[in-house]
Amino acid sequence: MPTRTTSRRGYLIALVLALLAALVVVALVFSGGSEPPTAQPPPARPVAVQPEPAEQDAALPKSTPVSIDIPKIGAHSSLVPLGLNADNTIEVPPVTTPLQAGWYTYAPTPGETGPAVVLGHVDGNHQKGIFFRLKELAAGDRVSIAREDGTTAVFEVTKVHQVPKKDFEGEGVYDDTPGPELRLITCGGVFDRTARNYVDNIVVYAKLVGH
Repeated sequence: MPTRTTSRRGYLIALVLALLAALVVVALVFSGGSEPPTAQPPPARPVAVQPEPAEQDAALPKSTPVSIDIPKIGAHSSLVPLGLNADNTIEVPPVTTPLQAGWYTYAPTPGETGPAVVLGHVDGNHQKGIFFRLKELAAGDRVSIAREDGTTAVFEVTKVHQVPKKDFEGEGVYDDTPGPELRLITCGGVFDRTARNYVDNIVVYAKLVGH
């Protein structure tokens, strides 16, 4: 009899343990077994910070420009006054002195409100001109113009255009602007040997950013 009691108790204990194990399995199945993994956000990518464009500076009073300096292309020159030819086209410095730049006297002086205009040759007299490398300028490059009143107007290039001369009038180079700006002009493109001139103009647009 003791043997039967022990055997029956063992059987009951085993049965209880089996039931408990089954309940645990059921609980795990319905609960998912564990907490679901929390979705992790993708790693943040580094964001390239673009430099803010320089703000346009306040206009300066009228003052005759004395010289121009463009470090990016190694251009340095005094400035001679330029007016109009008989056919109402803008004068250019003598082609015999291609390293001489000039400023258009009927436009605002550099630093005044409006578009100041400086012209120079790309080449001439069998040598490179003051603006031979003008087309290499890009947005952000600086141009400095010393003025007779002792100040230096500093401009920042905003864009560079190569314009067919036949379309130059539509480019709006001399149009009024709300702030002080600068236009640098030279010849470019293909050289027309029949007309003995280049077919395009290189026009650099810049705005005043300091003085």
